[in-house]
Amino acid sequence: MKHFPTLLSHEIRMLLVSPATYVAATLFLAFMGLVFTKILEMYSGVPQETSPANVFFQLFWLPACVMVPLLTMKCLAEERRLGTIETLLTTPVTTTEVVLAKFGAAYLLYAALWASTGGFFYILKKFSGDARFLDSGPLFGGFLFIAISGLFFVAIGVFASSLTRNQSVAAIISLVMLGTLIIGGNALADSPWLGQGQFQPAKSVIDYAHVFAHRDDFTRGVIDTRHVLFYASGTVLALIFSILSVETKLLHS
Repeated sequence: MKHFPTLLSHEIRMLLVSPATYVAATLFLAFMGLVFTKILEMYSGVPQETSPANVFFQLFWLPACVMVPLLTMKCLAEERRLGTIETLLTTPVTTTEVVLAKFGAAYLLYAALWASTGGFFYILKKFSGDARFLDSGPLFGGFLFIAISGLFFVAIGVFASSLTRNQSVAAIISLVMLGTLIIGGNALADSPWLGQGQFQPAKSVIDYAHVFAHRDDFTRGVIDTRHVLFYASGTVLALIFSILSVETKLLHS
């Protein structure tokens, strides 16, 4: 892994000069700014029982499903389309180093964009003088959830990019996979028939992978190691599949 830092810095530079990065950042910040504005309107009208941070993180899935495909769609698909990944791998670097560098760069940018939204709460607290807007429990738990779940989400995007030479197709595959995990899992978890009889084992699996329930736990300050293990193991598996996919494509090219 001695070449990993060099590859990582290169991938970060490539992301910073990519138009897709700025499209993702603009859409994300505009959307989260709109969400924050609506939260302020809601709280200024009627007293609420929950912290603004709880409401803020409820729509995490939408920017995640948009940002991750935009940040990861080029990482391996474009390299394969241009044939540069074959050239890269003739140098003294490994497939693992290449995949991990692309994953690391995309994840760092994903985390940085989410971290920038913490400024919304800080600015509001500074100008309002109300410390309740900086409720440390939900804020810390919410951002911790974003950081941990983001590992798996970005790894899924990298895996999707490893499956095709077309970055648009990679983005669609990533969106479908993320939508199935986040929204599909939530829909299945709320299905009453899933808890009946022979479906009980499947319900246990769905409950374990229920991303919305994980978010609720984190924002309440409940850090369940099972949730952490789910995202950590999912990240490792997705990256392993990405490495195997790249190596398989190279063998058959």
